[in-house]
This record gives sequence, structure tokens and C-alpha cells, in this order.
Amino acid sequence: MAPPLIQLKDIALTFGGAPLFDGVELSVSAGDRLCLIGRNGSGKSTLLKIVAGLIEPDRGSRFVQPGATIRYLPQEPDFDGFKTTLAYVEAGLAPGDEHYQAAYLLEQLGLHGDEDPANLSGGEARRAALARMLAPDPDILLIDEPTNHLDLTTIEWLESDLAQRKSAIVMISHDRRFLGNLSRSTAWLDRGVIRQIDRGFSQFEAWRDEVLAEEERDQHKLDRKIVMEEHWLRYGVSGRRKRNVKRLAGLHELRAQRRDYRGPTGSANLAAAEADKSGKLVIEAKGISKAWGERAIVDNFSIRINRGDRIGIVGPNGAGKTTLISILTGALPPDSGSIRLGTNLEVATLDQHRDSLDARTSLAEALTGGRGDQVMVGGKPRHVIGYMKDFLFKQEQARTPLEALSGGERGRLMLARALAKPSNLLVLDEPTNDLDLETLDVLEEMLGDYEGTVILISHDRDFLDRVVTSVIAPEGDGKWIEYAGGYSDMLAQRGADLTRQPAKAAASADVTSAKATSTPAAAPAPKRKMSFNDKHALETLPKTIAKLEAEIAKLQAELDDPQLYAKDRAKFDKISAALAKAHDEHQAAEHRWLELEMLREEIESA
Repeated sequence: MAPPLIQLKDIALTFGGAPLFDGVELSVSAGDRLCLIGRNGSGKSTLLKIVAGLIEPDRGSRFVQPGATIRYLPQEPDFDGFKTTLAYVEAGLAPGDEHYQAAYLLEQLGLHGDEDPANLSGGEARRAALARMLAPDPDILLIDEPTNHLDLTTIEWLESDLAQRKSAIVMISHDRRFLGNLSRSTAWLDRGVIRQIDRGFSQFEAWRDEVLAEEERDQHKLDRKIVMEEHWLRYGVSGRRKRNVKRLAGLHELRAQRRDYRGPTGSANLAAAEADKSGKLVIEAKGISKAWGERAIVDNFSIRINRGDRIGIVGPNGAGKTTLISILTGALPPDSGSIRLGTNLEVATLDQHRDSLDARTSLAEALTGGRGDQVMVGGKPRHVIGYMKDFLFKQEQARTPLEALSGGERGRLMLARALAKPSNLLVLDEPTNDLDLETLDVLEEMLGDYEGTVILISHDRDFLDRVVTSVIAPEGDGKWIEYAGGYSDMLAQRGADLTRQPAKAAASADVTSAKATSTPAAAPAPKRKMSFNDKHALETLPKTIAKLEAEIAKLQAELDDPQLYAKDRAKFDKISAALAKAHDEHQAAEHRWLELEMLREEIESA
């Protein structure tokens, strides 16, 4: 095994009286591709700063291989003292580094080098910070949310560049596709400790669920053991004082262990306040065009959006995505063409500018508008504390100023404000920025259950694939085309990524070369089919799963009787065994149904 380039041992850190870490261990060797996963507020960014040497822990040691070079990408880069982006990037170079790399990387990232850092947008600032980090070609790259504010073109370029580097990488990101493509191992920061596996992010979620399920079983066993010992304390105390004292001390230890147990953080309870249904037609655009000066933003674009559609808009920064969405929703008139909005439309909007609120405003005031302690959700009053908890805020955060919130907390706040308004059309601009993976899951489920229409701008490829029913992509010179399906479907139909000319436009140039080649085409793969047994299982498994769930609920209710073990030990053991068997059968049935459902979708889409 290669010696570590950097190693943390027994790291502990306390903020505000509560321990953030306790006994954290982390090791990074040459060539590692480690993704650091955890809920918002779990301390991922703080731990990465400890790895970078920017924060001193309360306890523990940090070892760095002598001579190893480290570069850190912060979420919010500091440009103070730099007149141009080129000066900022060159300042990150060490003696002996190639200075041409600074200008080269800025050019690759779409910057010229003469930009004033004070006037950079969020995406431009992130690209300048990436160039500064990558230019020295260090031994270790520490990357905190590298895809935030980046467009898809830049994200895919960054993926390709990082994949070719020899540097060890420790990355924090909410972008599932980015993590899945680059990571080879995973460190899960959960409730102050780290669990690590030598598997990439694509296998993390299944492993995490196994760990939490095992933890739940252990807690159930602990509860049962406490019940047994309490029964002994009431009815089984013997005359042997020494033995009794020892056993009583053991019961106190079990109770303390149960009391100190910190269960996993709950999920956000995202729900959009829905208005009455809109008409079947939501938006109809015919031949709309818009230009800023000589530049065409939208040119002769037409689309019909019906109730229930989920439309994703993608493209490079500056392509005109926000302008297009403003025209479609009637907020901005087109230069030519017509927009027809459907009847009974109620629009709720989430924009990407989260700094529009006064940073000194408290969290509660931002939700209530400064009007008492009630927030209007779907036209009905709710106490602000209860609504905060739905979005994973703690009661004591009510008076926290917005400037003290993390990026993920600000993201949840903006979602809470947008979803409180009754709507049947949600317009979301970069809703996934800074959200942790679990909250992203809940957001996806909420959008899936939402009965209205959704139009969103996103650079998260996995999110687009999971949520949208069609994608609108730019083709250059103000031309936009709608593609059925998610982001991956768009690429398959378009024949190129967003950095290149689509296959349709290049088709005529490819015809000659296709005819010239004499290599025979590969035979198409035989079409897969579902057997009779597969079809029968797909139809009957949902009933089987429901039956097993009912059985599990019944057995669990019997086992929840705290007196059962004392009254009938044999029955307790019998029910425990039956419950374990039912859980295994339920899991196997769900897994089999999922396999068959994926096979069915694959066959139907072939």
C-alpha cells in the first residue's frame, strides 16, 4: 500500500458547545479519488479546511508528506488585492511552475485574464478559482463544490481535465454525475465520525442504507436488552449483592448508551403549496424572437407546454436561459412572435440570486416577511418554527442572521419561500445549488408528486435525467430545440455534447466520409424480451410486497409489547425470527421488481 500523502488522526473539533468531529481519521495516498459525503451542516467544508491546514482542530494530528504540494478550492474565493484574473491565478504558482499554464487554463475556462475580479459573476469567479488551483499541477487537489455556478460545458470540461491528472483528489460535491464519474473511494461524514469504503459514489447510497439499517437493528437489540434488564431489576433481584450491583451498573450503562445515541438526521419535508388546477394549455409560444443589440438570444422559437409537463432548459452561461424563461412566463415581452398563457395560472418562482435578501435579516423574518411568527403556506397560517423544521432548520436558528447560514441552508430557505406560495406552475432557476444529496432526493420526489407544471434551469445532469420530461437546448445564433426525455436522452438525440455542433447540423459533412469507409457496420444487438415468468412476476410482485409490508407491520406491533419477552420468551423468539425473514423476503421482492421494471423500460425504449 502506498504511503499517505496526507493523514489525519483522532481529529476533534467543537463549535458552540456541540462537538462537530470526534476521533475522525482520514488518509489520502497518491492517485486517490476520494469523495467526501455528508449532510449540510455535518462539517464537510470544515474538515476539508483542516486537511488543507487552514483550520487547527481542538485535538488530533495532521501529517503531510514532505515536499507534497496541496491546492485548495474554496467555495468563496478571495480576490482582494488582485487587479486582474490573470494576476490572481499567477499568484497561486510556486517557483518553477510553468507560467503559461495560468493563461492557458483561463482561456480553456472561458476567461481572458484581464477581467476585474470585483466585477466577476459567480460562475466567472468559480472558473478563475479553478484555474488558480489547477495551474501548478499539485500532488493533492482539495475541491469544495467545484460545479456550483458552472454551466454544463465547463462541468464536462472540468471532469475531463481532472480525470487525466495524476493528482490525488478529495472532492465535495452535490453533483451525483460528477462524483460517479470521478470518485474511486468514499468517505461518509455522519454525526461527527467518518466511515470509509474503497468504492466510488455510484455504490455509496446502497452501502449507506445498509449501514443505517444495521444501526437500526442494533438499536432495536439494545432496546430489547434494556427491557430484559429492567424486568430482572423488578422481579429477578437475588440475594447476591455483589452480582446485583454489577448488573445494575450494566443497566445504567445501557441506558446511558441509549440516551447518548444520535440517530441519523431526518429528511426535509418539502411540499409545494398547490393552487387550483390550471387549464390544460399552460404556455404556447409561436415564432418568438428576442435580441440584445446585434446579438440574437432567441430566434423564431415555438413550443407548446401542457399541464403536468416538466421542462428543463440547459446551455452555457450567457446563452440566454433566464431570458427564454422570462419570455415564456410573460415576464419579458418578445421582440416578435406571440406568447399565450393558459387560464388560472398561479406562478411560484425560485431564482438563483440568493443574496437578494438583507444579510442582517433573521431566518424567521425572511420566512414571515417580518410579520409576527406566522408564515402563510398555501394561503393558510403556520407557525414559523414548524415550517422551519420541515426544511431541516433547528428552532434555535430562528434568530440567526442570513449571513451566518451556509450555502445549503440558504438554498433550503429560498425553497421554503418559493414553495409556500400556492402555485400550479413552478419556475426554478438552479434549484439544486448547495443542496445535499438527501435533500435533492426529497426535492426530486416532491417535483414528481407535484400536479402542476415545472420549468427549470439546471446544470445538474443527474437531476435533469430524474425529473424532466423534455429538454430545451441552444444550437447557436439564438436557435433553441426541444428534445424529448432527460439530459442523457438529449445527448443521444443531438449526437454531441453542448460544446460541439449537433449531429444534425454536421450530418451532411459526415455523409461523404461514411460512404468512403469500407468497414462493415457491426450487427445490431438482438432485442431483449421478457419471458412469461418475468411478465407474471412484474404483475404480481406489487401485491406480494404489499402483503409482506402488512405482515411486517403486524409482527412489529406484537414485538413492540415491552412485556412480551418476560411473558413468553419462546413467542418473542418466534416473532423475531419471522420478522427477520419477512424483512429479507420484502427486500428481495423489491429488488426483483426493480430489476424487472428497469428491463421493461429498457425494452420499451429500445
